[in-house]
Amino acid sequence: MPRLPLLIVILACLGISQAASAETDSDLFSADGYRQAHYRSPTPAAIEGAQTLDTASLQALLAEQPNVALVDVYRRQWLAGRFIDTEAHTNLPGSVWLPNAGDGALTPEWADYFARNLARISRGRFDRPLVFYCRSDCWLGWNATRRAHALGYTNLYWYRDGVDGWEQANLPLNPAAPEALSGPE
Repeated sequence: MPRLPLLIVILACLGISQAASAETDSDLFSADGYRQAHYRSPTPAAIEGAQTLDTASLQALLAEQPNVALVDVYRRQWLAGRFIDTEAHTNLPGSVWLPNAGDGALTPEWADYFARNLARISRGRFDRPLVFYCRSDCWLGWNATRRAHALGYTNLYWYRDGVDGWEQANLPLNPAAPEALSGPE
């Protein structure tokens, strides 16, 4: 009989713990639905408005559609009006690197950076195939894909495994340089 009260206490604690966890989870996403914290954590299997790719399906897509644009959104520290190169970054061959464009909340300057570069990359075609990625278990690619969908792009892909998956498959990576934040003068 004494075990029953202990079981009740344990179940009550679990309920409190789950409620606290749910509160924390709601803080992870903005009102618009973008992940805004703990970017390196397990991601969902899919995203609305885009097709999720693994390494084999990305290779097949690249072989079938040579006009696919690869967009890397891995973060890079921005300080005093410039990107701070604290570590070397590599990405998939032919990629355009738009650092910080996958953040959960973008200032107007960063939102313009993202939109302006997508217009350039897509050559103004909202149906050009665009593949967004970061690293594995990284919400930045998910956010960027979602944001591109909100901008009206219709042929979207999310390479969920990112640079890590490509590297694990022993596929080539190239040194990367971020696209400048400011537009053409």
